[in-house]
Amino acid sequence: MPRSPKNRTLGFASCALASSLWGCGFFFGKIALVEMGVGAMVLYRFLFATLAFLPLLLTHKPGLNRREWSTLLLCAFLGIPLQFLIQFTGLSLTTVSHASLMVGTMPVLLAVGATIFAHERMDATGWLSLVISTIGAALIALGARHAVAHFGEPAGPTLAGDLLVVLSLVIALGWVLLNKSLLQRHSAIVVSAYGITSGTLMLLVCVPLIYGLPPVHHVSLKAWLALAASGFLCTAATTLLWNWGMTQVPASQAGVLLNMEPLIGSILGVFILHETLGPSARIGGGLILAAALIITTRSRTRIREQLPST
Repeated sequence: MPRSPKNRTLGFASCALASSLWGCGFFFGKIALVEMGVGAMVLYRFLFATLAFLPLLLTHKPGLNRREWSTLLLCAFLGIPLQFLIQFTGLSLTTVSHASLMVGTMPVLLAVGATIFAHERMDATGWLSLVISTIGAALIALGARHAVAHFGEPAGPTLAGDLLVVLSLVIALGWVLLNKSLLQRHSAIVVSAYGITSGTLMLLVCVPLIYGLPPVHHVSLKAWLALAASGFLCTAATTLLWNWGMTQVPASQAGVLLNMEPLIGSILGVFILHETLGPSARIGGGLILAAALIITTRSRTRIREQLPST
């Protein structure tokens, strides 16, 4: 049968929109963190995401064997409770703009992980990008201020918060590499829907034990809307948009659009939340984005693979 024609314009637009929405995650999370703790915020985000995936759970049977279920559950644990609780603990200690810029290290971390664990060889351009990105991350972290305002909210970025965000990215790298085998045998819809649902069930168990019961009353409409946006837009919609885009354009070309995430997050933090970036942070952020751009457009190393069609 002839292959259906691909729409490169819509494919790139889909990937760009997904990455931009990912960049809004820290912004919406910061709004919710004003009225609740990290555990409650993460739990509500994924409850909304699971609600969005409910129709897909009803229409797509998993078809996983016992070993694949074990891999899926491990991925769900790494990618949801562990990663997000650490990441948003970091966000509670730093600023949206700083946290978003630190996410710019992810393309380079992915390249290193593929080199070590997937036996891919990174060329000189890739290693140069790694050095540039590392310098950029160091400039952001070392330029962090340690002032703390009332009620424990940071007056500016902190080294601890920035490092926790980076640690969450390392955990996310493990999730990506483990998920790779599942995506080769099952559709991205199945892996994403059942993975997010499994991770949400884990949050329902661990969040009350670690953080206590999440608040229900005295939560403003603004916070609920931010949580719903985080779940529907920054978690569920982004997954579907990105995976569909991967069916229309080469992953190696679309990968550069991942850099929309730290860019959008930083812009929101500076212009809406009135955060400030010091000179070293601005230089560091520029280096991180430049390194990610170089490795996804100039490096001959293959660091992302085509995901199966949904």
